[in-house]
Amino acid sequence: MQFLKTLLCLLLPLGVFAQSAQENQRRVENSLSPWVTFEGQQPLRFNIEDRLKALEIPGVSVAVIRNYKVEWAKGYGFADKEEKRPVTTETLFQAASISKSLNGVAILKLVQDGKLKLDEDINTYLKTWHPDSSKGTITLAHLLSHTAGLTIHGFPGYETTDKLPTPEQILLGQKPANTSEVKPFAAPGEKMQYSGGGTVVTQLILQTVTGEPYERYLQREVLNPMGMTQSFFNQPPPANKAAILATAYERDGKPVKGKYHVYPEQGAAGLWTTPTDLAKYIIETQLSKEGKSAKVLSQAMTQKRLTPYLDKSSGLGTFLKFNDRWFNHNGGNWGFASMYYGTMEGGNGFVIMTNCNNYLIMDEITRALAEVYGWKDFQIAETHPLLQSIPDNLMTKYTGQFRSESGKTNIVISRSGNALSAVFNDGPACKMYFTKPESFVITEDPATYTFSGDTLKLWTGRPPTVNFLRKK
Repeated sequence: MQFLKTLLCLLLPLGVFAQSAQENQRRVENSLSPWVTFEGQQPLRFNIEDRLKALEIPGVSVAVIRNYKVEWAKGYGFADKEEKRPVTTETLFQAASISKSLNGVAILKLVQDGKLKLDEDINTYLKTWHPDSSKGTITLAHLLSHTAGLTIHGFPGYETTDKLPTPEQILLGQKPANTSEVKPFAAPGEKMQYSGGGTVVTQLILQTVTGEPYERYLQREVLNPMGMTQSFFNQPPPANKAAILATAYERDGKPVKGKYHVYPEQGAAGLWTTPTDLAKYIIETQLSKEGKSAKVLSQAMTQKRLTPYLDKSSGLGTFLKFNDRWFNHNGGNWGFASMYYGTMEGGNGFVIMTNCNNYLIMDEITRALAEVYGWKDFQIAETHPLLQSIPDNLMTKYTGQFRSESGKTNIVISRSGNALSAVFNDGPACKMYFTKPESFVITEDPATYTFSGDTLKLWTGRPPTVNFLRKK
């Protein structure tokens, strides 16, 4: 009897922890909130599955870190709509620019091993291509922190049937590369400007110094030691992974031709992974920073990686947010979007990945996570007044069809009782919330719409304004 009591006492904390994780997951799933709140009103709350349908997003996958462990992970929606294949925790997504974080770890591993130096002229390591150094000497630290003064923000990728360029061809802007030459626009160390082109330079350096294919070195020295055994940098992906790859989707809901694009710019955009695997990278970073693990980088090197370099927002392969309380990177490839955040202290964080370029679902999930876990840095939404009703004659006046001046977007506004809804390009109906008699917002898009005569003006807070003209 005493043995059973002791066993129950040992098992009870595990049961309580599991129940807590399940409850937190359930609360997050039902606490998505939009970009806007209304004065005097309870904040709107959505269910994650309902929100995927409303925003016409195929699927999303989430992993949450609590106290240096993955508390829960789950997939929602479809990895492939046509095949009716659901997103699971094993579904692989393109991490896009999050690849740069793992690339940074790899480069710093070579620095740690004495094969590279952070502050040495990169021409020391390059043989087949050399940057224009007329504006100054470029170092690895410049490249990893986006302060090298090099061009090319990002890459569109290639169709699965395209011939792929070498890193040298990408840097030179030579065919079959589909982007222009990577070249200096400012002196190194002058300012921070994001450069995927600069990351391709680090990819070439790694391959030159190690004499190995990029994906092989990353797998052996970075991914596998951190336990990211489902992940890879192979481009194109191995054929035996086809059944667990998420299909990329355009904003109009159609699958990308060939199901996804291929990225020979591996260090900048080539990682295929899962939120759970990325969570392992975050946890290892957190433990390494505290001197509790060194699977790839030492404590000193990790701390250097998480220290601002020239620009206060940029470390070496990662970004620093909210007064250095979090480290982060976002990603966006053709038909994929992703983000991760990890705390500098306490071992908390999250990863969200989706197979569509609509970032709204990630923002809404982030606000739900912030509410459930008390992460106040993310509990941010715009507040607007809300009119309870508008005059009947205005509701009649606003009903009708509008088309953008470019002809690419149609809006049909219809009335149901005392409410108006808008349908964009045959999508789902979006409820219109009037903040003024002539202005409204919708929860599906962070923008303000204003009626002016026969024109409906769209304002996103950034120019230019988009005009929709009434169809006669």
